[in-house]
Amino acid sequence: DAVENTLKVADKCDVSLVLDKWFFPEYPLEEAKTPNGELEVKTWEGIKARIPKASAEVKKRLKYELDIIQKKGYATYFLIVSDMARWANEHGIVTNTRGSAAGSLVSYALGIINLNPLDYDLPFERFLTPWRPSPPDIDFDIADDRREEIISYMGEKYGHDKVAQICTFGRMLAKASVRDIARVLGYPYATGDRISKAIPLGSQGFPMTIDKALVASSELKRMYDGDEDAKKIIDLAKQVEGNARHVSVHAAGLVISPSGITDFTPIQLDPEGKKIITQYDMDALDPNVSPGEAVGLLKFDLLGLRNLSILGAAIRIVKKLRKVDINVHEIPLSDKKTFEMLSRGETMGVFQLSGSGMTRYLKELKPTRIEDLMAMVALYRPGPMAQIPEYIARKNDPSKVKYLDVRMKEYLGKSYGLMVYQDDVLMTVIKVAGYSWEEADKFRKAVGKKIPSEMEKQKQKFLEGVVENGLSEEKAMELFALIEPFSGYGFNKAHATSYGMVAYQTAYMKANYPVEYMTALLTAESGDKDKVSSAINECRRIGIKVLPPDINESRVDFTIVEESDSLDKRAVRFGLSAIKNVGKAAIDAILEAREEGPFVSFADFVSRVDTRRVNKKVLESMIKVGAFSSFGNRATLLASIDKVRNKVARPKADEGQQGLFGKEEMDKNLSSQNLLMESPVEEFSEEELQVLERQLLGFSLSAKPVSEVLGPLEYQATHKLTEISSEVNYGETVRVAAVVREVRVIVTKNSGAEMAFVKIEDPTTSIDLVVFPRLFASTRDFWVENKPLLVSAKVDARDESTSLIAEAIETLESLTEGAREVYIKVPKSVTKEKLEKLKALLFSNPGSQNVTLVFEGKGSRISLPNKIEWSHSLAVEISDILEGDASAVVQ
Repeated sequence: DAVENTLKVADKCDVSLVLDKWFFPEYPLEEAKTPNGELEVKTWEGIKARIPKASAEVKKRLKYELDIIQKKGYATYFLIVSDMARWANEHGIVTNTRGSAAGSLVSYALGIINLNPLDYDLPFERFLTPWRPSPPDIDFDIADDRREEIISYMGEKYGHDKVAQICTFGRMLAKASVRDIARVLGYPYATGDRISKAIPLGSQGFPMTIDKALVASSELKRMYDGDEDAKKIIDLAKQVEGNARHVSVHAAGLVISPSGITDFTPIQLDPEGKKIITQYDMDALDPNVSPGEAVGLLKFDLLGLRNLSILGAAIRIVKKLRKVDINVHEIPLSDKKTFEMLSRGETMGVFQLSGSGMTRYLKELKPTRIEDLMAMVALYRPGPMAQIPEYIARKNDPSKVKYLDVRMKEYLGKSYGLMVYQDDVLMTVIKVAGYSWEEADKFRKAVGKKIPSEMEKQKQKFLEGVVENGLSEEKAMELFALIEPFSGYGFNKAHATSYGMVAYQTAYMKANYPVEYMTALLTAESGDKDKVSSAINECRRIGIKVLPPDINESRVDFTIVEESDSLDKRAVRFGLSAIKNVGKAAIDAILEAREEGPFVSFADFVSRVDTRRVNKKVLESMIKVGAFSSFGNRATLLASIDKVRNKVARPKADEGQQGLFGKEEMDKNLSSQNLLMESPVEEFSEEELQVLERQLLGFSLSAKPVSEVLGPLEYQATHKLTEISSEVNYGETVRVAAVVREVRVIVTKNSGAEMAFVKIEDPTTSIDLVVFPRLFASTRDFWVENKPLLVSAKVDARDESTSLIAEAIETLESLTEGAREVYIKVPKSVTKEKLEKLKALLFSNPGSQNVTLVFEGKGSRISLPNKIEWSHSLAVEISDILEGDASAVVQ
């Protein structure tokens, strides 16, 4: 009966889906009777506000764009996006556009974008053309801490029953399907792991498949042909590969329907049960993605971007503390301080420019204009990256600038004659090969998708066009060879311009308001201990103090506290939310109690807070990280918790009852810590304090900076840890200088020998390291926390992330034995008196090693006539003389 009834229900269902039409939501008109009229009015009003004296060129471009947008019927789309951008701007939410939208002058007039496309020669046709069959995508980046506000506004404006976020399906890709099949069949973890690691990573935009991997990886093919278990797993994995594995919320997609959302798509709650999401994914909703096969709802791309949150928070902090109102769209684009900072390689926390490889190139480039940053954003990716050294050489030596054809100077002049953007390819085929914009776009897609038959057709057409337009066949071949590898990977110029602008804005804030910017950065990254640790190292490097949590100063997030009356002498105070076990309820209780005035003792604190929310575990955690250190040492405070709580804690439920002692007597007792504290207990050792801090903060504020602990080892490394995942191929060997942070020793099943899984850290980040039994047996005593080591290791992939396999280690002691030469880095701030002290110290330690002073900033070197006997203790003395700013480098 139950089965019969399902058929009856099915027979009563009648659903008809229209799959070849767009359904736009209704926009409430204010200025005109039609969306086209409304767009016309708002566009001309907007351009008058942004360019009061618009030139004939501006007016001509606006009319051209408006004509295309209106004829295509996309006015409503632009009006909705414009309204969203306006609301975000009015509420102080930082936004940016991705993709080709920055090429639209209409978008600039409507406030959708914040840079004038004419200033950067951005073509509208890369964004929208008369022959494009579907609406353009205006992809929005939004400060990630305020994205939900914009989604809520869209729901209020158009109806919560008409707005939903888009679902996405996580799919079983090659590596994951192999691991899942091996696990389901009951094989040991190592079996699936071994096969998965033999599958190479796919290139950007082209994910690896098992069939491709069997061709590309001889190791995988060998396993498949010679191992029955591997063949069984791979054959089954091929059958499930590509299938949906789980549902989640799309990172950016949002749809708005003209009537109830359920008229167009089924809906459900997201996996957390909090948001309404569609049951159709992007392919089924958006005809841009699946022409003729989608329900035709208008999709908005709203991606939360952490760097925009940092930018917005830094602006708010500057306004609050300095009373300076910064509009990032009006800051000077030629700020000397900003470009000098980038040229020094101080890029930590700067959008798009903070990777170690990019930083190295920036130091060589020494950027002087925003176009340099835009070019680097575009070039630093597979394919175009090969041109970076040439770009740098041409910038630094204009005599090297040349053009394959003089006509190319018009659009390649700002990039020193080099193709940097996809648009450069388009302009070349239009200007040199005689293509129309429509033909140029087809050329770009054909070459980008690398379809052999289509590429051959396009190649012949291109060569014929170039020859017809005056170049030799040899030059035409040379030009095609330049374009072919580039067009599949190049950024479009509008995208690079938008991201280059945000890169500049974040760099400007860091260069001009470093304390405020780093405070915003620390708050935004507070959930990632590795990023916070890197940010703290950066603060120390640029002279910003980071202070531990303090019960009378800390708030929820990181805040700025004054060390003196000078705005430039401010420190960053840790927030309470960064302490493990201290949740929102406890923090709210602490801040509520503190409104009555600062806490005068530990007993005073315990007596005033709600002990149900600030329980013993919360107290222990805050004591261990030093939040109560102004009231006594941590060991004594921990020993006194129970006694103090029993004596003075006031359960809030009993507030209305009469106390046994009067309030005045109680307050008098509370102000004297000694009445309630245990006898002073000897404080924990430095190592114990560091362990407590790492347990509860993720790192230690009391510990010396990693660079100081590493000393000369740091200068023997071939790579920083942060470079390994982005710049080194699997299987390559590297030397890294790092401090041991965590060690987990296990006994292997097969041989019963010990091996270790270790987490190591350098000033840039941390990484996992595997020490196999043979090496572990001979180096066991060195794998201890806080030990600085120089590790030779092979780069490996573990659980889809990069790790290292240790092959050999060197210690500070072993490195200095037999060292031939010592370099001493001297900071810019060095005084004559310090140099005299340094000289006396070096002369008092004669030995066999040559000494060279390297002066920071100037780049000059001085070889000293006397030789010294270098030792770790001498390095410490040198550092003390130069106030911790010098590093001895043994070579």
